[in-house]
Amino acid sequence: MDPMIYTAMGGAKQTLDDQGVINHNLANVSTSGFRAQLSAVRSVPIEGPGALATRTTAVASTPMFDATSGPINATGRPLDIALGDDHWFAVQGADGNEAYTRRGDLNVDANGVLMSAGRPLLGDGGPIVIPLGAEITIGADGTITMKAEGARSTELAEIDRIKVVNAEAEQLERGLDGLFRATDGGLLGRDENAKIATGALEGSNVSAVEAMVAMISNQRKFDMQMKVITSADENAQRANSLLSVQG
Repeated sequence: MDPMIYTAMGGAKQTLDDQGVINHNLANVSTSGFRAQLSAVRSVPIEGPGALATRTTAVASTPMFDATSGPINATGRPLDIALGDDHWFAVQGADGNEAYTRRGDLNVDANGVLMSAGRPLLGDGGPIVIPLGAEITIGADGTITMKAEGARSTELAEIDRIKVVNAEAEQLERGLDGLFRATDGGLLGRDENAKIATGALEGSNVSAVEAMVAMISNQRKFDMQMKVITSADENAQRANSLLSVQG
């Protein structure tokens, strides 16, 4: 009965891991620029004293993601920006290094730093800083111009240019902080031809309906695996009872 229980146990654990990924995706169905996580499984032989050649364990990982673009929704807000396929904004991660995101609902913090979901947005000279009271405009090429407080409408000055890179899914991996980084650990160069849409946001590419269906399917799969474990345990108890010596 051991092989039956072991197989069902491994399947049940993997189903719970998959459920965690689905829950995470569903929780971000309304997050701007969110990319759905994809779960992957690989078998790893068990090593150590008493290990059997027929025993392996399933190890789950979620470095992959769905690269499909989400819907672009017009907002009319000057600090809402969106990108085309395979383009990413460069931001500064918590470790101070460059990372990438599709999230474009920008805001200016108390220190004047232009932020994307709490991370400084990067330009040619590092984090982009907006002068106090300035009214800014973001161009299609990422150039940020400002009109100082009290200045004329014709008195514009260029502040910086948002760094936008081009990267396909296999060039990036998702970090635990939700940001993406180059798989080779390096930095990606600016894409000079990238275009930015202002007054619009890209929505999440997670389908709430598909996520709910996957959640129900996973729940049924888990129930079946637990029934297998219960049946194996009951069979083992019956076998022990038949083999027991009657006094």
